Amino acid sequence: MIKRLKSGTGTGIIIILAVSVLLLILLIFILSDTPLRALYFYFCGPFRNIFSFGNMLNAAVPLIFGALGVIIAFKAGSLNLGGEGQVYLSAFFTVAAALSLSHLGFFGAIIAVAAGAFSASLLAALSGFLKAKWNTNELITTFLISCAVIPVINYLVTGPFFDPETSLLSTKKIAENMQLPLILKPSGLSAAVYIALVFVFIVYFFLNKTKMGYEFRIMGKNEMFARYGGINTKLNTVLALTISGFLYGLAGSISVLGTHHVVIKEFSAGFGWSGLTVALIANFSPAAVIPCALFLAWLNAGARIAMQNTGLTFEVAYIVQAVVFFLSTSLVIKNIFVRARSIISNGRDG
Repeated sequence: MIKRLKSGTGTGIIIILAVSVLLLILLIFILSDTPLRALYFYFCGPFRNIFSFGNMLNAAVPLIFGALGVIIAFKAGSLNLGGEGQVYLSAFFTVAAALSLSHLGFFGAIIAVAAGAFSASLLAALSGFLKAKWNTNELITTFLISCAVIPVINYLVTGPFFDPETSLLSTKKIAENMQLPLILKPSGLSAAVYIALVFVFIVYFFLNKTKMGYEFRIMGKNEMFARYGGINTKLNTVLALTISGFLYGLAGSISVLGTHHVVIKEFSAGFGWSGLTVALIANFSPAAVIPCALFLAWLNAGARIAMQNTGLTFEVAYIVQAVVFFLSTSLVIKNIFVRARSIISNGRDG
């Protein structure tokens, strides 16, 4: 039964991607005055030179971290919808620490990343505590706390930390010795891609090879069974959301050190939902996060290049993403019902 379920899930993901590509082609023919030209730039544009290809890969890096954060929470029976605020908070703390520790170079950068990631983890841990203590719905608390944090960071970015010498609404730029090295010039792809790949392996190993990862997975499947089996579900709820926030925080820290080198006002808009979309497409499997993040990054990169070279609007990518989100959610709901029916049937057979 498990093999059939996994096989069906993999087939479902392929179908979702195929349907989204077909929908994309249909929309281009409907909305573009030069559909063949638009198709070329959309499908081939991100691969036509190093600059475009590297930037597409670079755009996938924070999506990987965000998806991993969603997966950790989901496996433990929770869902973190506060990714946007957690990324933003982490980026700000990273820049604030980096500006103060620029004399430490590489070691200062490590401290800055830790400061940013841990600030995001504490933000998510608050929702975990509220759920464990009073059974507060974490979907609501993670989202609302995130929404409350964003205007505070906006004030700090455009107020005390604002750089008047730039045309952007942003903080001052961090020192060059704190920035991650570029690996595919002239694109913006940095060494952050290596860090992302390492964390994919770490999360996969954690969920499948450690005691805590096993407890998370049991909780996600049946919290009551986990509780009666001696698992501290309340503590694990807090830990899962803390780790989820930490991974979202890494997305913010890495974006600052590797790409932007400043905190631009509300640069993290949409990060949380994009990470959730990647996790849904991957069916909450760490091993599938990389290709799914690349797919979403390609959707956005292709839309941007097609918009620059043809009359196609960027909203096409949003429409396709919405369809992917809907289909992926439907697949997850279907798998939950399939799993529930199998558990009930196995219990009757037993």
